[in-house]
Amino acid sequence: MDAFYASVEVRDDPSLAGKPVVVGGAANGRGVVAASSYPARRFGVRSAMSTAEALRLCPELVVIAPNFEKYTSESRKIMAIFRSYTPLVEPLSLDEAFLDVSGCEYSGGDPVEIGRAIKRDILRETGLVASVGVAGSKFIAKLASDMDKPDGFRVILPEDVQTILAPLSVSAIFGVGPRTAKRLEAMGVRTVAELARLSRDEVHKRFGVSGVWIHDLAHGIDTRRVTSRREEKSYSCERTFPKDIHSREELRLRLLEFCEELAFRLRDAGLRGRTVTIKARYPSFKTITRTQTLGFSTNVGVRFYAAARELLDRIPQGPLRLLGLQVANLEDVRTPQQGMLFGGGNPEAEAPALVRQAALFPDRLERVSPGLDRLRRKYGRGIVVPGSLLGRDESIGRDGTTGSLGQAARAARSEPNSLDASSPPSLDESPSFDESPPFEEPSNE
Repeated sequence: MDAFYASVEVRDDPSLAGKPVVVGGAANGRGVVAASSYPARRFGVRSAMSTAEALRLCPELVVIAPNFEKYTSESRKIMAIFRSYTPLVEPLSLDEAFLDVSGCEYSGGDPVEIGRAIKRDILRETGLVASVGVAGSKFIAKLASDMDKPDGFRVILPEDVQTILAPLSVSAIFGVGPRTAKRLEAMGVRTVAELARLSRDEVHKRFGVSGVWIHDLAHGIDTRRVTSRREEKSYSCERTFPKDIHSREELRLRLLEFCEELAFRLRDAGLRGRTVTIKARYPSFKTITRTQTLGFSTNVGVRFYAAARELLDRIPQGPLRLLGLQVANLEDVRTPQQGMLFGGGNPEAEAPALVRQAALFPDRLERVSPGLDRLRRKYGRGIVVPGSLLGRDESIGRDGTTGSLGQAARAARSEPNSLDASSPPSLDESPSFDESPPFEEPSNE
């Protein structure tokens, strides 16, 4: 989709047509641009840029707060259109997916006909514009979809792959970020053709397994299949605060919000998690993480919170500009678990009452959670929250989209530059968990 979030807002408010528009956080709250319209891009405004910088580049910029409920609703319509042509649909985010249309000739036509039909269907049913790339592999199809935006349609035939790839900068290859590009430039490699001319062994020696990956892509080799079900590796959310937070009690409440939100999302996906990681960033941009693996998998928020509190206590004192939480080591809820012969654990005496109850009566929370989740789905995320979060301005709103969680947890990474989570990581990947949500302040480490 072209500038998805911004395009939805312009469609719903025709007075914005032709104006520079961004969806993102407020400039006075360390906000970041999640999506920018094409008129805004002419001023140099782009995703992941701070809203303050975007306003400096374009003073007449219209800044709109994100509404993920609306974007998710539009995304469902678009994904339904995709699945009307083929069951092999691999979503990458709310606004992007791979489709395998091989074998669909008798029902929908050849790949080019299907691609054009999908563009027409999306425009007719949503009023939004998509760009389509048609090719024989995921990498080349993704490349094709970006070549003629907005409202693009590009077909790359197998015999044309090398001709198209050769003059491109090496940064066009998925997995080559700024630092890797500099390392390649030091080797005299600036274009894809120059990377392709290197021996596979040499690139492997210098960059490891990821070097083999980018060398293959430089030759147009990408053997990954489109998979309709992708294995979830982790769930996470994080928040850059409008002002640095000094109070440890306030940080604990933020963690409790995160834990409740991630637990809800895990239950909604039929998953449990076992490894809890927190990320803390100081005003100096120094970032540290702490991790703990539980003795059992769970999707109950207060159990995650018990571990998260302990991890926060291991973080050196000082004000924080960002706090994040990740739950990893996931498994299906149908996976059998070893029970405890004599009931719950042995919580520390100073643990909060809610945490002590979670340890002493684990089955009660698991039994009551489905009923509470039904209320949340019907009336909004904020209809049921722990008592300590009642009345907080930053707690999640009725529609699930306001406050720290409503932003950090619901962000679904529109317009990502990556291909999919199953690909080898970028050589420039920082040692933190997931990318920051698009409205959050990016790390400049």
